Amino acid sequence: QVQLVESGGGLVQAGGSLRLSCAASGSIFSFNAMGWYRQAPGKQRDMVATITIGGSTNYADSVKGRFTISRDTAKNTVYLQMNSLKPEDTAVYYCNGRRGTSLRDYWGQGTQVTVSS
Repeated sequence: QVQLVESGGGLVQAGGSLRLSCAASGSIFSFNAMGWYRQAPGKQRDMVATITIGGSTNYADSVKGRFTISRDTAKNTVYLQMNSLKPEDTAVYYCNGRRGTSLRDYWGQGTQVTVSS
């Protein structure tokens, strides 16, 4: 049973920083790619950042230069460092892992990030 557990969300003022963590129950190399998505109230879930098994990263235009995705393979954990946070970054952030030839998606339970102005 694959489990992804997020942590690190919270309330921060605009301009501040947070680091989200996503701990996988097994090796993160079992996933073709892992990433972070976010969903604001009344909006669809959007990609924020992804990292492939080979280490290639991709970011949404809205977070480029502010957010950094990284991983610690020894801890089977993926991180999202978020700097220069803006109120529009407020959302529930979900960790995602995509696995296998069928590209099945696995999701964490989500962690709330709230940025006050």
